[in-house]
Amino acid sequence: CGGSISDSSGMLQSPFYPGSYPNNADCEWQIQVENNFRVTLTFRDIVMQSSTCQHDYIEIYDGPRHSSPLLGRLCSGSFPTYVSSSNMMTVRFHSDSRHSFRGFQAHYTSIPADHNTTLLCLPDYMHAVVSRDYLQSQGYSAQMVTLNDNLCRPTVTPREVVFNIPYNGCGTIREENNDTINYSNTIKIASSEHIIKRKKNINLHISCKMLQKTWKQVMYAAEDTIDVNEYQFGRYDMNITFYDSSAFSQQVRSSPYFIDLNQNLYLQACLHSSDPNLKVFVDTCVASPDPRDFNTLAYDIVRNGCPRDSSYTTFYSPYNHFARFKFNAFEFMSRHPSVYLRCELVVCRLGDYSSRCYRGCTTRAKRDTSPLEEKVDVVVGPIQRREGAAQSGNAA
Repeated sequence: CGGSISDSSGMLQSPFYPGSYPNNADCEWQIQVENNFRVTLTFRDIVMQSSTCQHDYIEIYDGPRHSSPLLGRLCSGSFPTYVSSSNMMTVRFHSDSRHSFRGFQAHYTSIPADHNTTLLCLPDYMHAVVSRDYLQSQGYSAQMVTLNDNLCRPTVTPREVVFNIPYNGCGTIREENNDTINYSNTIKIASSEHIIKRKKNINLHISCKMLQKTWKQVMYAAEDTIDVNEYQFGRYDMNITFYDSSAFSQQVRSSPYFIDLNQNLYLQACLHSSDPNLKVFVDTCVASPDPRDFNTLAYDIVRNGCPRDSSYTTFYSPYNHFARFKFNAFEFMSRHPSVYLRCELVVCRLGDYSSRCYRGCTTRAKRDTSPLEEKVDVVVGPIQRREGAAQSGNAA
């Protein structure tokens, strides 16, 4: 039970519904719909153990469970409706080891968010848009809209005022707390009246929050104005590129990449972010002939930071956003026409020596002590053996 859901609408229900749900169940559904949409969840049936919600219960969170407000906890009674303030909602179902009942059924759908203002947290900048119709309804023109840094001007179109705000410029403030790195700025909409002021100023506070598993994006209005809240969720933008030598100066742009057995393969993982205070680490790389299946027939090159192939080597990188490594082509390639790589990359806060990026090889399966790190999967390939290549090599 549980899992990630990305359809625009659907049904959730307890295991075996309408039969009795099992004991000791713990199911979690993450519903993520399109950007600038919200999730509406309506319960149609709830029959559970008790009205105190201590033993069996349903929890609804306004985003990821570990970092978002609890919207409600249910086990019986009326059938409420919940609306998220973002494009993500989490539903958790828990049962204990005692009695079991029919459980629950709920329906969810996505609804458009308010489009007066929108915000996207892109890899290098915040993309904030203010509707000119909204400005006009409040008695303002596009020429009255500025940032903290007046030198950073927006692009004005017939319908919108558009800001592309870098994470390391234009007055953007960077703050750290226990579980996020926050990038914030303020779009100011001010009246030009000096002697008699009839309109209140509007401040649109913009914030992109880097959480453990997602970008959380917030935009809200203050100063006694109509509150506007925009949240979006996304992922780090990362890729892996082949290079022709340990100098890492010439990319291999051909696809597929034709190689000889025992040829050295040089790879560079790259994080695309304007924040200089992040670091990349190669945690795991697995080879497989099937880009959709890295379990049935797979070969570990490095796992949990520990080399599994004797030819695996890391290289010094002059930039923290890059991680460089190499390994040799292996006999695995002589039995399959194409080979793909799936690498799990970890992004950590620069200088956080408790994080995964600084601990290197680890065989213990314990919770990371660092509050900020994210794992991203990248698949590259195919790699193909060059026709006529030697058949000798180290067996995988």
